[in-house]
Amino acid sequence: MEHDKHETHLSRLGNVFRRMGRNYSPQEEQRLAGHLGALAAFGAYTAGWGTAIGMRKAELPGAHRLTDVVVTAAAVFRLGRLLSKGSVTSPLRAPFTRYEKTTGPAEVQESPRGGPIRSTVGELVTCPFCLSVWLTATFSGAHLLWPQATRAVTGGLAALALADTMQLGYDSLTQKNAE
Repeated sequence: MEHDKHETHLSRLGNVFRRMGRNYSPQEEQRLAGHLGALAAFGAYTAGWGTAIGMRKAELPGAHRLTDVVVTAAAVFRLGRLLSKGSVTSPLRAPFTRYEKTTGPAEVQESPRGGPIRSTVGELVTCPFCLSVWLTATFSGAHLLWPQATRAVTGGLAALALADTMQLGYDSLTQKNAE
């Protein structure tokens, strides 16, 4: 009896949520339930970082170093592109995405596929902006727990971002001169 009651409540909640989704976007399929799940997962993820940092019992720094912000931003940008668009990282995304085409040097375009959970993960892993939120949370927490190691990692990724920019600039200049 108790199980049936629980199922009825879940069924009603599911119907309310589906109706809300149809009212939100009648012309397009919006994955509100999947996005709600992603928000809950992100909340749990950041709570985990907060718990780990809180257990450290050390005083938190008063302000961010400007150099850390700039280097971390470059690192988040580069790692976000690598994870969401890189051809070499496509095996990580393949369970959740479908290949569409090559879009640039060592980058591909993919689309999410599958059911509600799989397609939501597919959306997340193909969106550098979406991944940037998770990566920023990761690097922010890591800076507080392991500042030296995190600076080494973000510095390396920032150097890669600068090197990629130089490669693209060089290619652009040589193509322009060849015309």
